[in-house]
Amino acid sequence: MSWRSVIISQHAKLSYSCGLMQVQTVDGISEVPVSDIALLLVATNQAVITTGLISALSENNIKIVFVDRRHQPVSEINNYQYAARDCEKIMTQTHWNQKQKDLLWTKIIYAKIQNQIAVLKNYQIDSHELSDELDKLEVGDITNREAISAQRYFPLLFKNFEGRRKANVVNDALNYGYSILLSEVDRAIVQYGFLTEIGIHHRSISNHFNLGSDLMEPFRPVIDYWVADHDFIELTPVVKINLVDSVNLEVVFNGKRMNVRNAILTHVENCLKFLSGYTKTVDIEMEFTDEVPDHALNGHV
Repeated sequence: MSWRSVIISQHAKLSYSCGLMQVQTVDGISEVPVSDIALLLVATNQAVITTGLISALSENNIKIVFVDRRHQPVSEINNYQYAARDCEKIMTQTHWNQKQKDLLWTKIIYAKIQNQIAVLKNYQIDSHELSDELDKLEVGDITNREAISAQRYFPLLFKNFEGRRKANVVNDALNYGYSILLSEVDRAIVQYGFLTEIGIHHRSISNHFNLGSDLMEPFRPVIDYWVADHDFIELTPVVKINLVDSVNLEVVFNGKRMNVRNAILTHVENCLKFLSGYTKTVDIEMEFTDEVPDHALNGHV
């Protein structure tokens, strides 16, 4: 199973040869087996990547993420026709039962708020305000407890919080981390043969990742958990690398210890089976361990 997050942060040429990704820099040539790679993040505008490597990574369903001049994730490459995708699955997705979608969205929001509470408790912050909102959650979240909880949660977790739309280093770090999470969730959706565009709650015609935006919600607190534990004044390359590697943070998901990347795979598969009528229930239970790594890096170039 692929496991590496490879981050390219300096001038480099990326190419492919005999099952290996070759990374040529001023320091020499490094080689990484393609079979080891789960995500390639090209975190610089001064890297060159060959079409041969892009093709090889795509054939192996390895997501490639590019950044803009502000070093924010701006685009990605996914396998256009993954082997598991077929017309039957797409037809099933377009006819998902509304009751099933409402039930799943309720479970997703319940899990997200629970995880937000867990983050607050980890940092010895009173979480009763979120617990109160959790008790008011209704099927389909018709009263939007998700948004209300978020309005209470972020000022509790971050001192002098000025709102999620404010341009500051905390929001930049959160947005960067959320983009990486979304990338992982979208990768899993495509791997299981479904479309990222058709969501269960998000329905924007300009959002190509509506379903990913839905299913990623319970995992957002993982990024909050990491950002709250680190005091930094700038979104440096090291901070970005650690945010990328947050998917290797260990959690307990549905009673089993695993890293966040594998928890996402399990979660997406469970949700898709539930929506498609293959299972009658779906569990979304996550516990944080005490591990908040500063350096859980692998494949940093």
